[in-house]
Amino acid sequence: MFRVFILTIPWLLFFTGAADAQQNRKGMPRENVIDVPAIGEDLCVSNAFQSNMVLQRDKPIAIWGWADAGENVTVSFGGKQQHAKTAENRVWRVRLAAMQATSEPLTLTVQGSHKTLKLENILIGDVWLLGGQSNMEFPLDRIENGQLEIISANYPGIRILTVPAANGPDNKPGFPRLHEWSGWFNRHFRKGDWDVCTPDVARELSAIGYVFGRRIHMAAEVPIGIIDVSRGGTTVEAWTPDPVLRKIDAESVRNMLAEWDQKVADWDPQADLASRVESYRQKVARFEKEGKEMPANEQAPTDLRPGPPMDQNRPGNCYASMIAPIQGLQVKGAIFHQGYNNCFNGTQGAIMYRHVFPEMITAWRAAFNDPQLPFGILSLCTEGEIQTLDNYSEMMANPGPYIREAQYQTFLDLYEAGDANIGFTSTYDLRRRWYHPQLKIPAGERIARWALATQYGLANNVRWKPPMVKEMTVEPGRILLRLDEPGEAVDNGGPILGFAVAGKDRKFHPAEASHLIIGEDDRGRPKKDTKVIVLRSPMVTEPIHYRYAWARSPLGNLQASRNVDIPFATQRSDDWSLENAPSGLFEEVTGKLDRRQRRIQQEALRQLDLDRRVRAAQSLIESAKSQ
Repeated sequence: MFRVFILTIPWLLFFTGAADAQQNRKGMPRENVIDVPAIGEDLCVSNAFQSNMVLQRDKPIAIWGWADAGENVTVSFGGKQQHAKTAENRVWRVRLAAMQATSEPLTLTVQGSHKTLKLENILIGDVWLLGGQSNMEFPLDRIENGQLEIISANYPGIRILTVPAANGPDNKPGFPRLHEWSGWFNRHFRKGDWDVCTPDVARELSAIGYVFGRRIHMAAEVPIGIIDVSRGGTTVEAWTPDPVLRKIDAESVRNMLAEWDQKVADWDPQADLASRVESYRQKVARFEKEGKEMPANEQAPTDLRPGPPMDQNRPGNCYASMIAPIQGLQVKGAIFHQGYNNCFNGTQGAIMYRHVFPEMITAWRAAFNDPQLPFGILSLCTEGEIQTLDNYSEMMANPGPYIREAQYQTFLDLYEAGDANIGFTSTYDLRRRWYHPQLKIPAGERIARWALATQYGLANNVRWKPPMVKEMTVEPGRILLRLDEPGEAVDNGGPILGFAVAGKDRKFHPAEASHLIIGEDDRGRPKKDTKVIVLRSPMVTEPIHYRYAWARSPLGNLQASRNVDIPFATQRSDDWSLENAPSGLFEEVTGKLDRRQRRIQQEALRQLDLDRRVRAAQSLIESAKSQ
């Protein structure tokens, strides 16, 4: 007779140490934590499947795991069974029939030749992915008003999984369950476990993701699973499969891949170690000469660093390490907030982003077996000095708006091609002093509006789409923008701000923006067409192009009408590069500006701001004299 062992996953967690999450969140030493590996030695399921999880409703349910080669495995769930025979690589897979949403806890049983696993308290609902970098990853306990959200985060119908980070170009078959050290926060974070949403669990979740999931759960009244695959400091190319990148026919992408291929080929870990050892010896010698003692915690290096081959931003790395382990899982959709680490290569970096981002979206849809997978884009966050009417032109010389433009244009291309499941919202107005602005609750609610309107049948109750330019007309002394719906300034009694216009000299100045006057009402007051924006500037007599919200932390207050918090997106009508505006500073630049060129450009832009301020002062003086 064979002995049959029955292990329930919550019981197993107690013995692995992963159940002791409270102590670890408060600083339990790493050596005291015992992890659950990605793949067990005998019968096991992928760690994507656990007690307390949510499985996607209305789609066939794929379940997979590992066992001995040739072993027969039976999976039972919701009164149905499926059988599989383990392949030579130990992998088994089954496919269960689709199920409707239910808040009734269910049990999934996996039975092999020698062992039976039970996953308990499983709900059927909608599963959403959170992707991107640190502004998506930024936890609830670090944001403004986060504590209010935390103390009210008692939602047994919301379940949370954060996938741990890994490295390397090869697709990972699974992910471990562990307590992952964060040097940024100087603490461990619990990763890889499905949890029921409670205040203690929610505090570590992505703030944007929590707010998004909470709104969806409250409105749709179905269980919601949140899977966080975001990772700080990452690039769009890292989230795109390497084979997909190599098929993109664009010089900027080929150059990026060639640079990485060269870095990987040139990497010599032994030479790197020797160099670090020599640097340490030189430091010791310098300290001895100066009569100082070396710090006790500084020792001669002995480790071989992984280097570029394992860098998190090696093209395809994050996809291989964090998406591949869960590919094939049924999910409802994804939201994505990223861009900061693609802001370092000027116009060429933005061009590369523009080529890669739509391919990344297609690759994610393919990974989860849904070519129409709902995908919501949150544009790049803010950073640095705020753009004002005094420093307006100078602040335009930044790669940030070029990345936002690439994100918005990717959305527009798909939307105008008939993609009913692509979404977009801006975040440029949610600014604070650093590049992790803590205003995350409005960002999560904006992208939730898109999901509720397009995926949950609530389009008549909630708006999400930003006003779009349908036509631009250049007239003598002004530019007219015709929108597909009314747009108005934020309701603070002021004018529309954030537009700039330029002539052939590529010298942008802030524009006076107003609605088109189309007559008078019955009381003799101006009658306005709020679908038409008129742009003009006393500094630009013959404007030919416009830009809007064009800075890293831009001026801009145009939004959807009726005081709806839906910002007009960062956009422009020109195709001038960052490096070649204004024109005439130096010969046309095809790459990044060097230090001297950057100084010349900044001085020219500051002069534009000064000229405008001087002219405004002169106009004010002349006006005062005439009174």
